Amino acid sequence: MNLDVSVRKNYGGFKLDVAFCLTENRCGIFGPSGSGKSTLMHLLAGLLEPDEGVIELAGQTLFDSARHINVPPEKRRIGVVFQHAHLFPHMNVRRNLLYGWKRTPEAERRIDPQTLARVLQIDHLLERGVNALSGGERQRVALGRTVLACPRLILMDEPLSGLDEELKFQIIPYLNKVFSEFAVPLLFISHSLHEMRLMAEEVLVFEAGRMQQRLPAEELARGSLVTGSRGYANLLTLRAPRPHGDLWLYRWGEVDLVLTESGAAGDNVFELAAKDITLFKRHPEASSARNILPCRVEGLFGAGNRIGVELACGGGRLICQIVPDSVRELDVRQGAEVIAVIKASAFHRLY
Repeated sequence: MNLDVSVRKNYGGFKLDVAFCLTENRCGIFGPSGSGKSTLMHLLAGLLEPDEGVIELAGQTLFDSARHINVPPEKRRIGVVFQHAHLFPHMNVRRNLLYGWKRTPEAERRIDPQTLARVLQIDHLLERGVNALSGGERQRVALGRTVLACPRLILMDEPLSGLDEELKFQIIPYLNKVFSEFAVPLLFISHSLHEMRLMAEEVLVFEAGRMQQRLPAEELARGSLVTGSRGYANLLTLRAPRPHGDLWLYRWGEVDLVLTESGAAGDNVFELAAKDITLFKRHPEASSARNILPCRVEGLFGAGNRIGVELACGGGRLICQIVPDSVRELDVRQGAEVIAVIKASAFHRLY
């Protein structure tokens, strides 16, 4: 993605004033409601006109107030997926999917409809009416229709916020697979930190109509250890689940982890709260926890009574949250050897 933006807009008493240049293919716009995320999306898509400024995508000027350039939405080749899937109710799934594809010049059709339908696992729904689809199926069809129009950029504006947690995490693997396999640039707009970490590589943080920060998604997540009510959550990709008595073994890096939850045969993404990891100076003689991992301290961060400890263990990385007294009593410092203890029930499967 090559997106250059410098725009200002007064809109209903709200003022947006931002400037940035993006080159990563998976970027996020993060911030609370009313921070300017959706206004920016409408400006990029051509649904709103900036008061002044410049928007350039892939070397083409889409808007330039000084040169009186304002390319209409239908000629910008920017696809938009909204919070609610706006499908054509009089068309079945196949006709919805092919709506933009048929209107795209043959020379620009880079994606095969059948291949995309298989990736999104909606190939068995092609003849079904859209009113008979579940919420997750509707969102996948809406995404497929947008991708098949072969846009130069896709904007996703809070596409998962209307779904419950279980359905949200069912859809995210499909989204990641589409954007990985077809290499379509994505600007993902959300106020959810979880969604940002799973969908974006780089994040622009908006507040009160201005960009406040620009940082990797993981660095944004680390800030939640101090500022967020839930603290930091580790996201772990675990593989090859197999029974282990009443529990389950999963492969993580070079070690096996013991969990209470079963999973799918392939990759499984689990959440592990930083505050659910207990540190010991040496191996405990006995513990009810099933996971006892030798680790090396890679660094410390945080403030106040929440200190994050970055751990290297078993070929993977974990963040543990402890208090300053524990740092002193355990002599936790960079390079120190510690034991991380985790209950089998502490892991929560996302997908």
